[in-house]
Amino acid sequence: MSIAAGKITISTSPFLHGVDTTPRIMWEVTLTLLPVVAAAYYFFGLAALLLIGATIAGCLAAEYLFLPATKRKSALRDGSATLTGLLLALCLPPGFPLWMSFVGGFVAIGMGKMIWGGLGNNVFNPALVGRAFLQAAFPTAITTWSAPDGHYLSLRGTNLALPFFQGHAVDAISSATPLATMKFDHVAAPLMQLLWGNTSGSLGETSAILFILAGLYLLFRKIINWRIVVSIVAMVVAFSGIFWLMDGSRYPSPLFMLLSGGLLLGTVYMATDLVTSPITPRGLWIYGLGIGFLVVLIRTWGGLPEGVMYAILLMNACTPLINRFTKIKPYGHS
Repeated sequence: MSIAAGKITISTSPFLHGVDTTPRIMWEVTLTLLPVVAAAYYFFGLAALLLIGATIAGCLAAEYLFLPATKRKSALRDGSATLTGLLLALCLPPGFPLWMSFVGGFVAIGMGKMIWGGLGNNVFNPALVGRAFLQAAFPTAITTWSAPDGHYLSLRGTNLALPFFQGHAVDAISSATPLATMKFDHVAAPLMQLLWGNTSGSLGETSAILFILAGLYLLFRKIINWRIVVSIVAMVVAFSGIFWLMDGSRYPSPLFMLLSGGLLLGTVYMATDLVTSPITPRGLWIYGLGIGFLVVLIRTWGGLPEGVMYAILLMNACTPLINRFTKIKPYGHS
């Protein structure tokens, strides 16, 4: 309640508000991904920028289509659709067709967010929903990789393929990812290549060091919760370390597990999503440990080399139950 110019204003709590707003958080997180985008362009050229533009366009189109006319302008400005499109693009191979990327962005917002009631109501991470859809709908295109070559203005694979037509590849050179090489050939890529990003893979598998620095910044700003990051890393190191100590020639080292694939991208930007992660301290530990356990489980014994997407989506589904069984008892209640 406040008194100003002889008038009394009555309002409900809370009376103190933080300076951080949803748009501010979304755009700040997006800005931390700009070095990753630059690295993707450095390694994969113009194809990386076109893919990012296509997925963001798909997300913005879905947001515009499904929102009421009175909310479109404010929703498009909050940055959530742009961030979703950017994260989805970082999960795609550089030679992925642009029309598929647009469809993936549209599905990410339509099925991953709007169908649940919009921002703040979704159960699953929207970017991973779009990635899962593309994995199921276009399994060949999404598992065709190309190695970095330093051609900044070149396209890759079937970037410009027409919708529903196979088209002809711009370049026919494909390369296995470090995870695939380790899983099927038991040959580990040099750790320095994984650290700096000079390997085949998705756009977001470019440079582990950039994700580490971005994660430290987001932790310092308290935008992401440290419990999720620590629990995922601890479980991956402990669980994979057991098998590595048993047979180091067959199973990858814990450091390889951390630096390869999309683990750091998923840990820093997707597992820590404020909407789809638990809200209790104990629940955050359970959630993070579950993701780390599932990642190692799928990577080691699953049919696919990578398991970060499925691990996070499965634990997203468990979040409501985790919140229910780990809720904090009010003071004074038994």
